This record gives sequence, C-alpha cells and structure tokens, in this order.
Amino acid sequence: MQQSVGVVIPTRGDRPHHLRAAVAAALAQDRPGRLDLVVVADGADPATVAGQLAGLRPVRVLPNQRTPGLPGARNTGIAACDTDLVAFCDDDDEWLPGKLAAQLAALDGGAEFASCGIEVDYGGRRVSRLAGAGVVTEDDLVRSRMVMVHSSTFLFRRGTLLVDESAPGGQNEDWDLALRAARRRPIANVDRPLVRVRWGASHYATRWADRIAGLEWMLDRHPRLAADPRGAARVYGQLAFHHAALGRRRAALRWAVRALSARAAEPRVPIALAVAAGLVPAPAVLALLHGRGHGI
Repeated sequence: MQQSVGVVIPTRGDRPHHLRAAVAAALAQDRPGRLDLVVVADGADPATVAGQLAGLRPVRVLPNQRTPGLPGARNTGIAACDTDLVAFCDDDDEWLPGKLAAQLAALDGGAEFASCGIEVDYGGRRVSRLAGAGVVTEDDLVRSRMVMVHSSTFLFRRGTLLVDESAPGGQNEDWDLALRAARRRPIANVDRPLVRVRWGASHYATRWADRIAGLEWMLDRHPRLAADPRGAARVYGQLAFHHAALGRRRAALRWAVRALSARAAEPRVPIALAVAAGLVPAPAVLALLHGRGHGI
C-alpha cells in the first residue's frame, strides 16, 4: 500500500545554504506515495524563508504557531500534515539517497516508528554511526543515548506521538520522543548511514545550562534512566561535564561521584574532572569527540 509522508523541517532562517540542501534532498527521495514538505519558520519571517527556497517545489513554509523553539515548530509541522506518516529533518542535515524508501520498507513489518544510521559530518571528516541492529528497544535507549537514533532519521505514523514542548530549551526532546515510541513498540532501524548530520552547525552543542536542564528533565520524566547503572552513570557523567564547563566545580564533583557510584568505569568522569580543574577547555573536548563522530 502506498503511504503518504509529511516531512517537517524547522528553521530559524539563519543557514539558508544548508536549508536548501535539506529540502532538495528530501524532495529527491524515491517514494511510492505523496510527499508533503513543510518548512516551519521558528522566529523567522516565513516570507524570507520562502525566498531562500526559491525554485524548490512543492514546499509549504509556515510560521511556528505553537511554543517558540524546536519542539513547538515540529508540532506545528505535524499539525499541518494530513499524511499517513511524518518524518523529521533538521535544517542543517541532509537525507541521503534511498533513506525514505528503506524506512518505508522497514515499517511494513508492523512497526510504528523507524530510524536509520547516520553519517556525522564535522570539520570536513565523515564518520558513520550505526546501531548494529535492525531493532532499537526502550532498554537500548535507556542504556545509551544512541546518537544514531537522531531526530533527522525519524519516520513515524502520524497521530501516534507529538513532541513534548516542555523540554527546556528544546533539549533532549528527540531522545524523549524515541523513548516514548520504543515503549509503545520497538523501533525499526535501517542500519545503514542514510542521513548526513552536520554537527558543526548545531545551535545546541555549547549551551551548557540548557543541557543541564534538559538532562534533569529527562531524569524526572524517565525514572528508568536512574535505575539502569550504565545509563545513570552516562547521564551523571554528562551533568558533571556540563557543570565543569560552566566553572561549577562543586556541582561537577558531586555529579562525578554519583557517576562513579553507578559505574566505576564511567569514562566521562575523568574528562569532566579535567575540565573542572582547568586542564582542558570543554569546547576542545567536544571538538575532539565530534571529529570522531561522538558526543560527550
């Protein structure tokens, strides 16, 4: 059966070159059914964004009519679609050929939600990140953030889920959505790099206070994160790192101790302590990790 797909691409209108590439790549996808591409202008003038997309059709450009920020923009796009399925793409990412067709085939098995592998593009280097499995479960996403289960890979049945607009600064709304999806039914994963993710253009990487708030929000919403020793140590280690990046040494040490209590071998702890001690700046750590296709 042919299924229609609504593609939601939020934008602030500040990276038109990447936005055009994202839209062109989505429009170029092989697909058996109708594709409805919606670009949501979040805090930007829709007419200006439409001008940035001159010559690319068919595309609808709408203002964000919900909570300002990424979650509200995504929900605005979902509400504007009347399609069977909805897919997300960030305005600095790009679907690779075959992405949509492969995921549509994966959903034929009865899944509600699909992801795929990614190709991280940072500093001129590209690194593939794969899940190593054709299915992603809630247990997998509790134990690890699984960066390859990225928002720009999401394809899901419209009407099953919305993005939570209470996410602080839009942080971790995609992880939360994937966890809620996997709780309903395992995620079908196409384990090939079918989305190019440009980390260098991210609006979120060094917003340390927002990242702290986002992780604390996740711990409140998903108690299982604290119950799994490996998952808890990872989140606590990230919190230690972000506090260290803000110069909050006591808070960094407190979270580092909690991380080690959950898992003695948690690798983020020595990194966070090095940042807290002033031995290395946090952005330099992220640059090194991103160059290898990893985050903190």
